[in-house]
Amino acid sequence: MRHAHADPPWRNALPTLSPDLRNRFKKEFNRCREDFLDTCHGACVLRRPVLAKIVADSLLYFDGVRYRMGDFVVMPNHVHLMASFASEDSMGAQCDSWLHFTAMKINSHLGQKGKFWQQEPFDHLVRSPEQYQYLRRYIRDNGAKAKLQKDEFLYRRYEP
Repeated sequence: MRHAHADPPWRNALPTLSPDLRNRFKKEFNRCREDFLDTCHGACVLRRPVLAKIVADSLLYFDGVRYRMGDFVVMPNHVHLMASFASEDSMGAQCDSWLHFTAMKINSHLGQKGKFWQQEPFDHLVRSPEQYQYLRRYIRDNGAKAKLQKDEFLYRRYEP
């Protein structure tokens, strides 16, 4: 189960919209969210290779056991990944585990305590080969889109 948190005010209004408006809102909201993340606001501590490696190692630790890890990119202030899970519950539990473990390790490395990650990960189901390929390109191109140098993000491509 995901962590409980207060819903933003727009979330209560979303169900009252027509399906078309709701879909348009979600598409625009997600685009704006991704654009904002790519401007690298905040401390951007994951730009440090040693901290990005903590995240990457965590993502790969149970690969092939609890899940199958696909492509991922560790950006300075967020992470994109593709993974397959046996169930939605196992996905939620694993995401919580990644968030907790990496926050604990990174905070320890930085000599700090407290919240590290946002509490609401964004996830969705890949429904077609075209969408799968689109997301792989999105992950691959995320560092360049944010105008980062190769040593400012960590990219891993899944090769079967």
